[in-house]
Amino acid sequence: MPAFIRFCYNLADMRKSLRITPLLIVGALLLIPQAALAGESAPCLPGIYAENDSDCLPVGPSQYLEDMAALGITFPMQPLPAASPDPELGYASASYARVTVPEAEIFVSLEEAIIGKNPLTTIETGFNYVSYIDLQVVEGKKYYMIAPGQWMRGGQLSGGVAPSTYAGLEFFGTPERDFGWVLFPVDAQRQPGLQNRQFTGMNFNRWDVIQVYDRREVEGLDWYMVGPGQWIPSRVINNNIVGQSGVALVYVDSPPPAEVDNGRWVEINLYEQTVSVYEDNQLVYAMLVSSGAPGFWTRPGLFQIHDSYETTPMTGAFEADRSDFYYLEDVPWTLYFDEARAFHGAYWHNNFGYVTSHGCANLSFTDSAWLFNWAELGDWVYVWDISGETPVDPSLYGAGGA
Repeated sequence: MPAFIRFCYNLADMRKSLRITPLLIVGALLLIPQAALAGESAPCLPGIYAENDSDCLPVGPSQYLEDMAALGITFPMQPLPAASPDPELGYASASYARVTVPEAEIFVSLEEAIIGKNPLTTIETGFNYVSYIDLQVVEGKKYYMIAPGQWMRGGQLSGGVAPSTYAGLEFFGTPERDFGWVLFPVDAQRQPGLQNRQFTGMNFNRWDVIQVYDRREVEGLDWYMVGPGQWIPSRVINNNIVGQSGVALVYVDSPPPAEVDNGRWVEINLYEQTVSVYEDNQLVYAMLVSSGAPGFWTRPGLFQIHDSYETTPMTGAFEADRSDFYYLEDVPWTLYFDEARAFHGAYWHNNFGYVTSHGCANLSFTDSAWLFNWAELGDWVYVWDISGETPVDPSLYGAGGA
């Protein structure tokens, strides 16, 4: 880009609106090549001109504005037609604690728990969380009531588990372009590529929302233009080594499956790890998801929501020796759509945007509550993977899990 353009526009920070003073315009025009001024037409003043709508020459600042407009960028930058959902949606009615010892004990009363003898039962060793409705401190030691008449000793639990505060976006209009969330902090570059990297000074943090105005594949890596002269990679780069996904996108122009004839469906994009909700064929909500990890994939296909529970326990084991046993109490806002695979809130991790589960679609509390309130039994759920990496062979899938 010519030096006078960089002088007129502060591209290092796309959060600043474009400012052009008459003095800068004059300076820019003085630098326009004489060949451009030799014809009958004069240079256009800074602005965006429709094709054949003016006799002036779109050079200098005017050309820059037209180039940006062709990418969908106008000044000031336009936000997505969306808003954050009501944070009260994610209010957890239960308190949660992680079981920290093998064969943790459950007692029939507080007194029995204090003594620590004659437990009612034990919890199988594994990845276990319980919810509790009361907490008592006796002689400096904590005791948790996990159900009426059932107590556990604080030395066997780690209380105060806090669900993720992440939340997606509620839309009041369909966006004009793909958008998404940054999953890993990244510094923007002036141009895509790993060679001679020049950073703009603009950095993005986890959960920051981006819009994609242009994209290029350079050296086998996808790059996204998220603002004027601001490029970020699709994957995390550390010392020029490409790692895990660094951005999760929603594809705005995703058509519904042919079977969906009512304009109402939920889409799980396994490649991007995003969920999109459509009503009347319009995007109404979008969020990050944690779907099934390799070996426990969330199965691609078209399904329908068949059961719903405000809270429900989830437990299971897939290995013959039950070494992967899990027990999760009061899993909130659960919508089953493919056997035991379901949308639900997940309080035991904050890994949204990356595969994590045993096949379910893990969501944040706010997102799962929003979807639970919106959804109806029979609503369509479309699961797909543009990369083709998720297997479709039915024999590789069991009933699924949390």
